[in-house]
Amino acid sequence: MRSWHPGSWRDMPIRQVPDYPDSTALTAMEAKLAKFPPLVFAGEARRLKDSLAAASRGQAFVLQGGDCAESFSDFNANIIRDSFRVLLQMAVVLTFGGGLPVVKIGRMAGQFAKPRSSDVETANGVTLPSYRGDIINGPDFTAEARVPDPSRMEFAYMQSAGTLNLLRAFATGGYADLHQVHRWNLGFVARSPLADRYRDLSTRIDETLRFMAACGMNSSNAPQIRETEFYTSHESLLLPYEEALTRTDSTSGDPYACSAHFLWIGDRTRQPDGAHVEFLRGVKNPLGMKVGPSMDPAELVKLTEILNPNNEPGRLTLISRMGVGKVEQKLPALIRAVQRAGREVVWLCDPMHGNTIKAANEYKTRSFDAILGEVKQFFDVHQAEGSWAGGVHVEMTGQDVTECLGGAHRLSETDLSTNYATSCDPRLNAEQSLELAFLVAEELKARRLGLGAAPQVAAQ
Repeated sequence: MRSWHPGSWRDMPIRQVPDYPDSTALTAMEAKLAKFPPLVFAGEARRLKDSLAAASRGQAFVLQGGDCAESFSDFNANIIRDSFRVLLQMAVVLTFGGGLPVVKIGRMAGQFAKPRSSDVETANGVTLPSYRGDIINGPDFTAEARVPDPSRMEFAYMQSAGTLNLLRAFATGGYADLHQVHRWNLGFVARSPLADRYRDLSTRIDETLRFMAACGMNSSNAPQIRETEFYTSHESLLLPYEEALTRTDSTSGDPYACSAHFLWIGDRTRQPDGAHVEFLRGVKNPLGMKVGPSMDPAELVKLTEILNPNNEPGRLTLISRMGVGKVEQKLPALIRAVQRAGREVVWLCDPMHGNTIKAANEYKTRSFDAILGEVKQFFDVHQAEGSWAGGVHVEMTGQDVTECLGGAHRLSETDLSTNYATSCDPRLNAEQSLELAFLVAEELKARRLGLGAAPQVAAQ
């Protein structure tokens, strides 16, 4: 394989790249960012890799979740806190359901760039460049807002630094205390239409915490109860930004992309000879790659060899995003190809991106039933193939948005306009996210006990 350096991607074909009109300003911004401190540290990325290696062996479960695209305008402590809180709640439920540690990865502190199916958008007879995320251009449908602006990278860096500061404080300062998280979950169960179904799991969590306290383990003397490890991730799309934040680790001498602990390649930028694969193959972070229904099994194996040439456990996570009607058709051949090649991977399910539809009122949305259906099919296929279904990857928020249909509270198309706040893709709200966690926990518990799939949920 040819030699790699942080800028070797510039010699490769590239997709989903913005057309910056001022190349001098772009170069100056890259040089400026290259002098900034790293946002994350190599040691943290190595710890995450170790945890993902456990997930590849079936000894952990991965929860990756957060915004579809972070927004500069939504940057405040409450929004960060609420998304972190829901992820903690989901993780506790999944831990007790699966009887396994849960690796928590947020789509936070850097998820500012979005791939687009078209370079342009047309509205009312006017055609403008597509909105590609706040790190590149603005969401307003004006010619001025849609011009790619390199200065946005600096703002994204500063906002990511502020988000990380809060996340680290929440994770280690007592906010993540298991007793607190359990109380939040009890409140959710009490107001859910499916309360009877969730109560058993909540009771078991309560009994476990009381038993631990009786044994002398509490928040004062056991940091595992009051603290948690939390990692950040985003799609590695804007390569000038990623290269500028690449650093050489002083302890190992290895290069790390220091914009996040975990970076992934999207389904649109996973070409084996493409710039995005070229960049990520050389950094030592744990990596992810989206695997859609168009993926060829032989190409998938080739990509695992490029991105993880030493076949290191925890290095590469494959994120399946098929759509509820395609999982059983497409996923088995991909799993078999990876198994035959002896490739070490973690498999996650992204049940969001393959299930996007347009409602009658023109809102882009997703059905909760389809999302849950894809997760269940993902579990079924892995069980049939003797593989480990290692986790879920969801777009969600801690806010009370109305962007996805269904769930226990039965959001309908007429409800979408109540609080449709996303600037890009529809997200599960806090209640729907927790509902998904409880239902996935039932799946994990049933399969752990050898009972097969959990009972079906009545259509919402």
